[in-house]
Amino acid sequence: MQQTIARPDNCSEEEWALRIKLAHCYHLIDFFGWTETIFNHISARLPAQGDQYLVNPFGLNYTEITPANLLKVDVDGHKLDDSPYDANPAGFALHGAIHAAREDIHCVIHTHTNEVSAIAQKKIGFTHNDFYGAQLFGRVGYHAFEGITLFQEEKQRMLASLGDKHILVLRNHGIAVGEMDIERTLFLLWTVQRAAEIQVTAGALGGEDNLLEEAISQRCADLTQMLIKDSGFANKFFNAMVRKMESEKGPSW
Repeated sequence: MQQTIARPDNCSEEEWALRIKLAHCYHLIDFFGWTETIFNHISARLPAQGDQYLVNPFGLNYTEITPANLLKVDVDGHKLDDSPYDANPAGFALHGAIHAAREDIHCVIHTHTNEVSAIAQKKIGFTHNDFYGAQLFGRVGYHAFEGITLFQEEKQRMLASLGDKHILVLRNHGIAVGEMDIERTLFLLWTVQRAAEIQVTAGALGGEDNLLEEAISQRCADLTQMLIKDSGFANKFFNAMVRKMESEKGPSW
């Protein structure tokens, strides 16, 4: 897509490309209907600075986010560049904890969709008996609800709940997913969302579920991981969704 906002002189080409991609990701979350008004975050690690991240200005709708107004913050969500917008350090508690502890995770997305929050409410959590749920087998951690995620002392408990996984169900709350780049993270979130939608819909139907053997679910999850290791797959998905969004809504900024 042709850029419609000029790159600032003090911004490297690498950082600007990341800003464009992250801004598109925010717009896609809105396009899919997964926003929580001005709340929640998508954060992306700056490649040249391991402890610096891009995140949304607090108070803006996701559709108002551009590559230029994204904030550069530290692991605690404190602004590192001048901006007329404020950061939301409290909201970055979850993101900062994951980024600081997991070098393999460069992007974190947190959502509260109805379907995901319904799964987070249930003791059983995610089942793995449908096409999308099977892809999550062995990849989900669960963290007990401790109230609004604000406090330093909860960080280590959240990280222990996540372990080496890439999906963290925040019980009675929502979900956080993280991967090595924005494209893979969005695709993982899409898979999680589809699994939640199908599980909620199936749960509303009468009749007995057709259960999958764990070995089948594990095989499905393993094959998906092999596929996602090819960055071209996630890129194709991401770029196709941007094209679809902009064909329906016009340029993002």
